[in-house]
Amino acid sequence: MVTPVQLFITFVLLVLSLADDVKLKHKPASKPVRLFTEEDLKRHDGSEEGHPIYMAIKGVVFDVTKGKEFYGKDGPYNVLVGKDCTRAVAKMSLEPADLTSDTTGLTEEQLQSLESVFEGTYKTKYPIVGYTAVRILNQDGSPNEDFKPEDQPHFNMRDEF
Repeated sequence: MVTPVQLFITFVLLVLSLADDVKLKHKPASKPVRLFTEEDLKRHDGSEEGHPIYMAIKGVVFDVTKGKEFYGKDGPYNVLVGKDCTRAVAKMSLEPADLTSDTTGLTEEQLQSLESVFEGTYKTKYPIVGYTAVRILNQDGSPNEDFKPEDQPHFNMRDEF
C-alpha cells in the first residue's frame, strides 16, 4: 500500500524530472559540431579580418580566435592555423614539413608532449567547433570506431544529433 509520503515523494521526483526536460527543450540553440574538410579549414587561417580562426590538433578543430594576437594574420603561430598541425604541436615546431596530422616516427616524449598540450592547453582554453575527417573516418572512408564525441568537452549528444 502506498503511503501519502511515498506518493508525495513520487510526485516531487516526477515534477523535477519534467522540469529538466522542459529546460532542455528551451535551451538556446548552439552551433553544432561539424566535420571539416581540408578546404573548410584553410578558409579559417586568420587571413580575413572578422572571420574565426581555426586550427586542428589530433583531428579536433578548435576556435582559437580569442588568441588572435598569436594565431592571427601576423601572429607568431599563424602557420599553425587553417590546418591540422598535430605533428608541429608534438615537436614544438613551426617548420613547414611538420605542419601535418601525421604522427609517424614521433618519439614517446613528443607524443606525451602532444597529449599534455592537447589536454592542458587547447581542450581547456579553446572551444571545439568540429572534427576533421582524419578524426572521424578511417583512410578507407569507414567510420572510426574509436571516435567518441561524447568524450569531448563542449559536446552534448542532445544538442548535436
